[in-house]
Amino acid sequence: MTQPRKLYIRTYGCQMNVYDSERMAEALGGQGYVETDSPDDADMILLNTCHIREKAAEKVYSELGRFKGLKAAKPDLKIGVAGCVAQAEGEEIMRRQPMVDLVVGPQSYHRLPDLEARARAGEKALDTDFPEEDKFAHLKSRPKAARGPTAFLTVQEGCDKFCAFCVVPYTRGAEVSRPVERVMAEARDLVERGVREITLLGQNVNAYHGAGPDGADWSLARLIHELAEIDGLARIRFTTSHPNDMGEDLIAAHGTCEKLMPYLHLPVQSGSDRILKRMNRRHTAEGYIRLIERIRAARPDILLSGDFIVGFPEETEADFQATLDLVEAVGYGSAFSFKYSPRPGTPAAERPQVDADVASDRLQRLQALLTRQQRAAQDAMVGRDISVLFEKPGRLEGQMVGKSEYLHAVHVADPAARAGRIATVRVVESGPNSLSGRLA
Repeated sequence: MTQPRKLYIRTYGCQMNVYDSERMAEALGGQGYVETDSPDDADMILLNTCHIREKAAEKVYSELGRFKGLKAAKPDLKIGVAGCVAQAEGEEIMRRQPMVDLVVGPQSYHRLPDLEARARAGEKALDTDFPEEDKFAHLKSRPKAARGPTAFLTVQEGCDKFCAFCVVPYTRGAEVSRPVERVMAEARDLVERGVREITLLGQNVNAYHGAGPDGADWSLARLIHELAEIDGLARIRFTTSHPNDMGEDLIAAHGTCEKLMPYLHLPVQSGSDRILKRMNRRHTAEGYIRLIERIRAARPDILLSGDFIVGFPEETEADFQATLDLVEAVGYGSAFSFKYSPRPGTPAAERPQVDADVASDRLQRLQALLTRQQRAAQDAMVGRDISVLFEKPGRLEGQMVGKSEYLHAVHVADPAARAGRIATVRVVESGPNSLSGRLA
């Protein structure tokens, strides 16, 4: 009997890359591959890369360098690079690292089986096109394997916003939304396989405008309400959104759709109107705050998360203070904050840069404020009853870990806490990044 080939995938970056890695594994599953947790066992190593952060490409080359000895010891081992770095630097990767056998961009990975076959035949396989066909329509799933209780589901890709700091429009392309019926079919399949919570993904997910079965373009809110009708699907989330696409129907859905969780990640990047204009964000700080007020009016207990960039080119201390003021005004339950790093080919990369030490100091001050807000939001949960979807065993014996409706990690030591179960938990302690509780 022929032994299955083993596939090792290392995923970097956003949740969409996690979803893409799952689909690539499914695509190669049809070629006889099964996944392994160790590159030493693999017949193919695939790096699914992210191009958002500083020196992303150099980190990929460094990672590839670690596999040189393995490649020398196993000449039949195939090594591939996928994702946004592959899209941006495909030919350069092949030139600088001859050990790489295939390179595939994020819009072409439905062609992975053909690329793998070419690599097996000794060819160098490269595909970084933006094909006209819908890649999702060409992907075939493996047999109905059981899934964990949570899953990502991409419904929208690409971005038309062209923020001055961002490479996404160049690596992921223009905004494209998947048809409603295909999203619904994939969601039902996930639920049949044990999934109880689905997070809808998109580079700009609330710009979703997929073709509906009625011939009209559906908004994300309408799609969410349709997904909520699936028996067995208990929770719905979505990420990442742009303030300008937060329509009134989506705001209202937070108050009317019980399965839509009270958590929203809504990046603002800066509190300075001058910097927001230089970023090409096309909204103001005041407009963002008023939007948050409308969202909280629809769902008063909603927990908000955001993204912030400090040290953006030409940012002054007054601009940075405006960001601190916005954070104070909004009050975040969690957030991601970064020091600006130039991305080649983006407009901001050509502008005068803020001194690195100044940017680092601002980042520390912002993160100290955000950490205080995060801890305050967590501490406020102590003594409350929350709903927890248990996902997996914790680090301690007998412990289970799950997520609250507010996306807090929650630890419970109780044999009744089983993966896939949703239970009410009384919070008894708030730790640095998680809550502890007992079944109520």
